[in-house]
Amino acid sequence: MAAGNGAHVVHKSLEKALSGYKVASYHPYRTLFPPGLWSVGKAYKADIFHAAPDYALFHAKKGVPLVLTFHNYVLDAFMRAYSSPLQNLHYQTDLKWFTKKSVNLASSITAVSRFTAGLVAKELVLKKPINVIYNGIDEAAFKPVKKIGNRKRIRVLFSGNLTKRKGVHWIMPILNKLNTNIEIVYTAGLRGQGDLGAHSRLVNVGRVEYSNMPQLYQSVDVLLFPTVREGFGLAASEAMACGLPVVATNCSSLPELIDEGKGGFLCGLGDVNDFAVKINLLAENEALRREMGDYNRDKVERLFTLKRMMVEYQHLFESVCDGFSYSN
Repeated sequence: MAAGNGAHVVHKSLEKALSGYKVASYHPYRTLFPPGLWSVGKAYKADIFHAAPDYALFHAKKGVPLVLTFHNYVLDAFMRAYSSPLQNLHYQTDLKWFTKKSVNLASSITAVSRFTAGLVAKELVLKKPINVIYNGIDEAAFKPVKKIGNRKRIRVLFSGNLTKRKGVHWIMPILNKLNTNIEIVYTAGLRGQGDLGAHSRLVNVGRVEYSNMPQLYQSVDVLLFPTVREGFGLAASEAMACGLPVVATNCSSLPELIDEGKGGFLCGLGDVNDFAVKINLLAENEALRREMGDYNRDKVERLFTLKRMMVEYQHLFESVCDGFSYSN
């Protein structure tokens, strides 16, 4: 599993929760020569291989079942406008072939949301079923805390890589429409790269280690998530677990996480004015923030816990192993 993305975070969580599960990580640069990935995980004797579909072909071993998980779908035609010409060439040629080949080799396929499952099934014209297993959050670590009173400003968090896919180009226009008692705190994402420039109400906290993310969520009042496309929405679910309302784009998987008007607000893609209106509304109403945050925490405890994800994967792995002929 390539490091430096949300999918890697999820698999590392599984490693902690599921006995016998081991993540073999590698630097993303190694994908520049995919055949070299065959050595990843070679030292481990596995009964099953679990991988993302893009390079799973190079991890697969004869006689061992392969389980694929689609954390997103980079071949999505909608995303071409948010990718470079070189990325688009890569996505539509070799990576597309790698993905299709991996799917053909898979004993089982999962996706992290209904949206992603439907998109993959349609785009790849899949005959195989896709099991939806939502990502799980460690709700013991990501939890609400009592807010410090008498803060001068309402703090809105943007958490993610500073890319157009995450909607970073809309942050400054949104900020300029917010009340003057609101500041936006932003991270440099898992990649630790980027800066949005100087502004009196813009706070760059840089790259935050994942173990410190709960404290960051707990220090703010609202999550801003103006993303273009999500396979699941890890930052949104983490914020929900910490009892925050979420203002996000009404797209892809996010309506599966955020219930409009109950756990936050869903805005039109790139609708800067709508994002600002909804954030201002939350900033002015502490009771509404608390009500939506409580609703989100309850939803995470029902649907998006680490234990629930672990149990579902464990049952899937057992089912795959039971039905696999190891004489292959």
